[in-house]
Amino acid sequence: MDMGVSYVDQSRVSGRPFYHGLKRLFDILASSVALILLSPLFLILAIKIKGEDGGPVFYSQIRIGKDEKPFRIYKFRSMVVNAEKMKKDLLAQNEVEGAMFKMHDDPRITKVGKFIRAHSLDELPQLWNVLIGNMSLVGPRPPLPKEVEMYSDYDKQRLLVKPGCSGLWQATSRNSADFAEMVQLDIEYINKSGVFMDLWIIFKTIGVIIHPNGMYEDGKK
Repeated sequence: MDMGVSYVDQSRVSGRPFYHGLKRLFDILASSVALILLSPLFLILAIKIKGEDGGPVFYSQIRIGKDEKPFRIYKFRSMVVNAEKMKKDLLAQNEVEGAMFKMHDDPRITKVGKFIRAHSLDELPQLWNVLIGNMSLVGPRPPLPKEVEMYSDYDKQRLLVKPGCSGLWQATSRNSADFAEMVQLDIEYINKSGVFMDLWIIFKTIGVIIHPNGMYEDGKK
C-alpha cells in the first residue's frame, strides 16, 4: 500500500446528504436490532466480568468525536480496576510510535478481558453510542483527549467525520498498524466512503470477530 501523504476530499465530508442520511438511518436500525438480539450475550458477559474480580461491568471514558467534540464512550471492562494508575509504569513499554499506547501481554488485562478483546466483544456497548448518534457503525476510531493534544493538523483530518465502532484499519491491518498507518487508512476510508464500502467493512469486521487475526492489548479497559 502506498503510504504517501494524502488529504481528505472535503466534498466527501460536507456533501452527499443522501449517503449521510442513509448511513444514519442504517446506524439507528442496525444498532437497535443488535442491542435487542445481543441482550442475552450482554447478560452472560456481565456475569463473567463481575464474577472475576467483583469490579464494575462497564467502563466509560471520554473520547473525541467529529469536529473535535468530546463524548463518553461505553465498553465492557476488560482491565483491572486500577488500570489507569498502572499505565504510568508501563509507558516505557509502548510498542508503537505516535499518539497511541499499545503493547503485547498487557498485565492489566483480566482473564475474561483477554477473551472479549480477542473477539472485540468489549466494544459491543458502543452500539448504544451508535444509537444515540455520537458514533457510527463505521468510521475512524475515537481517540483520547490526550492523544488529540499530540495530533498535527494532518492527523486531525480523521476527526472530520463521525467516529465508528470499526473502520478500514480494523478490518484490514487490525491493531498491527502504527499511528501513521492508521491515520492514512482513515483518510483513505473518508475519501472512498460509501454504502458498499461501509457494508464491506462491517462484513470484514464480523469475520475478524469470529476469527481474530492478532491484536495488541492497548490502553483501554
